[in-house]
Parts: sequence; C-alpha cells; structure tokens
Amino acid sequence: MLKGISPMLSPELLKVLCEMGHSDTIVIADGNFPAESMGKDAIVIRMDGHGVPEILEAVLKVFPLDQYVENPVNLMEKVPGDTADISIWKKYEELIAKEEPRGISVIGTLERFEFYEQAKRAYAVIATSETSQYANVLLQKGCVL
Repeated sequence: MLKGISPMLSPELLKVLCEMGHSDTIVIADGNFPAESMGKDAIVIRMDGHGVPEILEAVLKVFPLDQYVENPVNLMEKVPGDTADISIWKKYEELIAKEEPRGISVIGTLERFEFYEQAKRAYAVIATSETSQYANVLLQKGCVL
C-alpha cells in the first residue's frame, strides 16, 4: 500500500497508468463490454466486483487528461431507441468536474461502433462488473505539467 494512493489502484493498474504516454487511451468498461475481444491487442486488467465510477474516481486522481484535445473523455452513445438508463453519466460528470479544471466540457460521446474502433486501439482495457449499460469510459492521457 502507498500513502495517498487509492487501494482501488492495484500494482498492475498503477504500472499500466505509468507506462502510458501522452495520447494513449484506456477504457474503463462495464460488465457487458467485450473487453477481451476489444482488448486483444491491449493490456486487459480485470477488476471484477468493482463498478466504473469507483475506478474512474481513483484513476482521475493520478491520470492527467489530454490538454490538447477537446474530448479526452468519451462515453459510448446510447443506440437510438434504446431505453437503457444512462443516469450513471451524471456521476461521471461529478467526478470529472471535481478533478478536471476544464470541467465537464472535456466529455464527448462516440457512436457505439466508433467507440469499439477506438477501444481496439486502446493501450489498456479495465474490465469491471458494472451493471449499468452504456457505462463505458474512454480516457486519453495527457501530460503532467
């Protein structure tokens, strides 16, 4: 254990976050996301038993968001006509507003299949047990200033 570092951040996850360079991406995936197939060229970190918000909160404490792009945070858009509840996005906005000086303006959305394409190029995918649909988050790393 380390002082000031959330115990949510395992040694494996801390190593991956440190290895990532500017503009690399990481997906924090809900339990329905095809983490292994989307992450076949990435590092897949299993965090079963945890939800996306708690992991996102811990990651944002140590992970600089890319300051050179408009949307270093992207969420998967809901498919038109789908009645899934996306209220979890409000929690994401709260967490991001707390850690990111630019506030929630850094949050964008990607159409489902575009999200999948971006996820295939991610450096890492964190597989969670999150039960909310459309709870996937794609983060792009920035520089420590």
